[in-house]
Amino acid sequence: MAYIDFDELYRKHEKKLRHIAFSITKDSHLAEDVVQETFIKAFKKMETIVETDKISAWLAAIAGRTAIDFLRAEKRRKWLPSDQSLMEQIFSDQDINPSIEKEVEIILFKEDIQHLLYKLTNEYQEVLVLRVQYGLKEEEIASQLNLKSGTVKTRLHRARKQLRKVMTEKYPA
Repeated sequence: MAYIDFDELYRKHEKKLRHIAFSITKDSHLAEDVVQETFIKAFKKMETIVETDKISAWLAAIAGRTAIDFLRAEKRRKWLPSDQSLMEQIFSDQDINPSIEKEVEIILFKEDIQHLLYKLTNEYQEVLVLRVQYGLKEEEIASQLNLKSGTVKTRLHRARKQLRKVMTEKYPA
């Protein structure tokens, strides 16, 4: 491994990498974040560099993949349901003529939510499944599970909060 001056590397390649990132993200602030993340990743793997003449291409590849990862994370973050009514709309089939892309996105999102539900505690799983998938009202859930209505409200609130936390961990912004 050859010695590499990281400051010089940054000065030499930062503009090119920002251009690559911007061409993918179409957002100058996000492109700056991508460049920073690219150099962090590069710094962590500096000891693996054998041929210093290929550093530019290596950094460009990292920047491109990182920009794509940032876009995916941004898209997932925007898909996180912060409101129960949004989640219920997604799970209900009320959209009359959705596009194929939207249908596929909704199906994949539903599957993802289903898998993430299993990370919740059992008491939160059961109330959230009854509410979201079966459309039961709080009183119906309470009678089904032999609970008080207030307990169901509390569990639903905490279940949504726990689901939001699990989703945020899976899809960090």
